[in-house]
Amino acid sequence: MKVLVLITRGEPGGAQVHVLDLVRGLRDRVDFHVGIGDTAGDDEFLARGLGAIGVPVSIVAGLHRSISPMTDLRTLLGLRDLVRRVKPDLVHTHSTKAGLLGRWAAALAGVPAVHTAHSWSFSDGVSSSRRALAVPVEAVTARLTRRIIAVSDADREVAERWHVARGERVTVVHNGVADVPERAEPDAAGPPTLAMVARLAPPKDHALLLHALGGLKDLPWRVALVGDGPGRATIEATVARLGIADRVDLLGLRRDVPAVLARAHVGALISRQEGFPLAVLEAMRAGLPVIASDVGGAREAVTAETGLLVARDDEAGLRDALRRVLSTPALRRSLGDAGRRRYEERFTAAAMITRTLDVYAKAVGAVAR
Repeated sequence: MKVLVLITRGEPGGAQVHVLDLVRGLRDRVDFHVGIGDTAGDDEFLARGLGAIGVPVSIVAGLHRSISPMTDLRTLLGLRDLVRRVKPDLVHTHSTKAGLLGRWAAALAGVPAVHTAHSWSFSDGVSSSRRALAVPVEAVTARLTRRIIAVSDADREVAERWHVARGERVTVVHNGVADVPERAEPDAAGPPTLAMVARLAPPKDHALLLHALGGLKDLPWRVALVGDGPGRATIEATVARLGIADRVDLLGLRRDVPAVLARAHVGALISRQEGFPLAVLEAMRAGLPVIASDVGGAREAVTAETGLLVARDDEAGLRDALRRVLSTPALRRSLGDAGRRRYEERFTAAAMITRTLDVYAKAVGAVAR
C-alpha cells in the first residue's frame, strides 16, 4: 500500500512524533511519502527524522496555519498535484490545516483519505467564534473522508456532539509511544524535580503551573520546562515576577527528552485543550507520576492509580495536587510504577500501529500486505 501523509508543520511536537513512530513502525508494509508545510526554522525536525530512515519528503509551498484565501487556494491545487504525482492508494492527513486542504486535494484527485484528529479545532476550551467557523467546515470536509481517527474517546464524543462525524466513520486509536530504556526514580532523594514537555504557546498553560508552584515556596522543588515557542518571553517574565528564577530551568528544545524525564520525579502537562497528549504517555513510560489538566483525553491515560487530574484553570486545585505529590516520595513511586504498567498494557507504539493499519485497510477496501 502506498500512503501520502500530509501535516502542516514539521516542528518538534506530539503530532510530528506520532507521524515518525507510525512511519517507522509501518515502513516494511507501507510505502510512505510525506508532505510537510514550508514554515521555516525548527520545522526541519520531522523532515530530518524521515530522511534518516529513507522516507521521501515534499515541502508544500503555502501550507501554513494562518488563513489566507488566495494562498490556501494555491496550496490546495499544489496538494492536488502532489497527490497526482505520488499516486498513493490513500492520503492520511494530520493537523487542522493539512487535514482540511489535504482531504479536499485527495477528493479532487480521486483518492480516499483518512484524517487523524489530534485535537479538534472546535474542542472544549476554544472560543465560541472559532467553533462557529470550524464546525461547518469540518462537517463538510468529513463527508470527503473515508475514515477519521480520533486519538481519544473524548475527541470522538466531541465530533459526535457537534455532528461533524459519527458511526463507523470514526475510529478511536489511542496514541502510543515507542519504548526507550531510560527510567526515572520518582522517590529518589533530593529536591523533587517536576518536568513538563510542551511547546511554549497556547493551549499549554505554563503560567498556571508557575503560579501554583509559586505558592509552594515552603517546599523544596525544581521545575524543568522542555520546549520553545512564542510564549517564552512571557514565561520568563512570569518566573521573574514570582521570584522563582532559581528553581526554574527553561531547557528549550531537546533531543534527549527521555533522559530529561529520567532525571525528574514528577511529570506534568498543564493545558487548556488537548487531544490525547503524548507528553503524558512519555512520563508514564519513564515511570513518573503524572499531574495533568483534566482536558481532552487525559483521563483516558491518567487514572487515580497513576496520577492526579486537575480541572482547567484551577490554580488552587493544582497547588494542592502538587503539594501532595512533591511532599510524598512513596506516593510518587506508587503512582509512577502503576503508570509504567498502564503504558505497557495500553499505550505502546505497537498497539497504535496495528490499529492504524487496520483503519488503512478498511479505508481502501483491501488488506495491506
